[in-house]
Amino acid sequence: MRVPILKLHNYLLVSIQIELDDQTAMQFQEDLLSKIHETGATGVVIDLTSVEVVDSFIAKVFGDVVSMADLMGAKVVFTGIQPAVSMTLIELGIYLKEVPTALDLEQGIIKLRQELEEK
Repeated sequence: MRVPILKLHNYLLVSIQIELDDQTAMQFQEDLLSKIHETGATGVVIDLTSVEVVDSFIAKVFGDVVSMADLMGAKVVFTGIQPAVSMTLIELGIYLKEVPTALDLEQGIIKLRQELEEK
């Protein structure tokens, strides 16, 4: 199963609506990086509203996606992070200090625009 990645103007929008296993997470990472390369997107909004739990591997993939997207010139904003996911990321030592967050997808797009204007 693949996570859909939508293009809106110069951004990519991702809403993870499925439970991520290791294989799906790796496929998502590969698909997202390919889509950034293909489209030249400058920003990515990843909505985690439906993600209730993450394990250490999935958390690492999220951190890696941010770093890899940055290397490719795209800024990542996370939206809808559930409290349990937030706690798990911190407990695993995955600090996304430099990653902007927002409560929902709409606010995430606004935040992404602000971040890109500051560059």
